[in-house]
Amino acid sequence: MGELIDYVRGDATAPQGKGVKVIAHVCNDLGGWGKGFVVALSKRWPEPEAAFRRWHRERAGNDFGLGAVQLVQVERYVWVANLVGQRGIRTSRSQGVPVRYEAIDAALARLAPRVRELGASVHMPRIGCGLAGGRWDRVEPLVTARLTGAGVPVTVYDFD
Repeated sequence: MGELIDYVRGDATAPQGKGVKVIAHVCNDLGGWGKGFVVALSKRWPEPEAAFRRWHRERAGNDFGLGAVQLVQVERYVWVANLVGQRGIRTSRSQGVPVRYEAIDAALARLAPRVRELGASVHMPRIGCGLAGGRWDRVEPLVTARLTGAGVPVTVYDFD
């Protein structure tokens, strides 16, 4: 079993510590980008949104869909991982929540070897628990199994 998740107060778009860092967050499968954590990401770097929108637009010829991962380099030692882990978005009419735990699980499983190749640590908010409507007690075991359990250090940020 790997290390436990490190919980800190702070901003996941300003990851702490040394070395290569991958900021992981959950996106929807509609190609929408405009609410929640992505707003903070886009304030800092334009590339993750541009790459995500292109990935969605060209989805007929690529792997875009639930459970997919897109890694985007934003600085020499910082990458952003767009994880497709929610079906649609929440509207006033929608039933239930958009989060898809099995898609987050699949995306984290795909992310782990790529993070290990980079020799990186993973930094995230409580993914899937904001607008996606998920519960951390369902997401945390996935992060533990797929990342920390595979030897990937993970820091989770709670924003003040």
